[in-house]
Amino acid sequence: MSNNITDISWQEIIEYNPEGQIKKEIGSSFFRGENCNFNPYKKDFENADFLESFLLKGWLPEKPFITKSTKITALGSCFATHLTTYLTNIGYSLSKERDPEVYISSMGEGLVNTYALRQQFEWALCNERPPDNLWHGFRAEEFGYRDEVRERTRKVFLETDFFIITLGLSEIWYDEVTGGVFWRAVPKRFYDPTRHKFRVCSFDETKQNIRRISELIFKHVPRARILFTLSPIPLAATFRPASCMTANSASKAILRAALDEFYRDNTELLNKKLFYFPGYEIMAELFPNKFVDDNRHPHDDIILFIMKLFEAVYCESPITLAEVNALFQELREKNIASLTSADSNAP
Repeated sequence: MSNNITDISWQEIIEYNPEGQIKKEIGSSFFRGENCNFNPYKKDFENADFLESFLLKGWLPEKPFITKSTKITALGSCFATHLTTYLTNIGYSLSKERDPEVYISSMGEGLVNTYALRQQFEWALCNERPPDNLWHGFRAEEFGYRDEVRERTRKVFLETDFFIITLGLSEIWYDEVTGGVFWRAVPKRFYDPTRHKFRVCSFDETKQNIRRISELIFKHVPRARILFTLSPIPLAATFRPASCMTANSASKAILRAALDEFYRDNTELLNKKLFYFPGYEIMAELFPNKFVDDNRHPHDDIILFIMKLFEAVYCESPITLAEVNALFQELREKNIASLTSADSNAP
């Protein structure tokens, strides 16, 4: 990376010329460290290797390692569900297909906070039963703690080669009497204002839960690899006395920061046993027209792109990063054009 310095009236402008990128002009002569990776200029999005240079850098495995015989368990927010469906359809082995009735399969998309995820691992692997009446489905039906389900969940975990865990939100409902955290919220028929409370899970709690989940996996399934990712889906509503948009920003920031510090604490495992997939950053940074009319769920073509990118990065598959880069260029162009079209059709 070559650079030149230009004096102006009140500061120096340093000109950087990263290989294969648009020239960068940065206002400051301060030393920027040995790893200086720039935010892309708009023209950089047209680079044939944009995804590797600006999105995936620092997070790539040495080579793809998921084969058709790799046993995968994906749980957490809806990214896990999309990935399960996509990988199953192209012939990979997902736990939801191997045992569709255990909770991590039937309710995997509902396990969106770090406590709910941690509960499944402690219950299955350590026989640590949480307080009663915390686990409920999308119709508010109660899920119990049957030993038969626990043993089957344990079996799924112990057979897993690759865990994909998607974190969704930091807002939690809990039982003040027992301290137990609900999977999602409190069903209306059970709600007791004297004991059921709402709060935002702290950074320290979040990081501790991530660490505990990882420790349990590596202790009981030492051969396993773990990938964490962050759901880009915003909150539908917040229970805080603040706007949902600002509450969502805080919720995601807590999760993302806790993940990042956890990775920085474990650099020796990064891209070997621990992985991060930037699904959240894809939605936040790459497409101006992100969501359908509910302003929460991504357009289908963006979801498909994310799935193909995951396949190219992690799976021993015919699809290459070069092909996904080309798909990205085409999709981004259409995505930008869709905004222009919407503006022109506005009344």
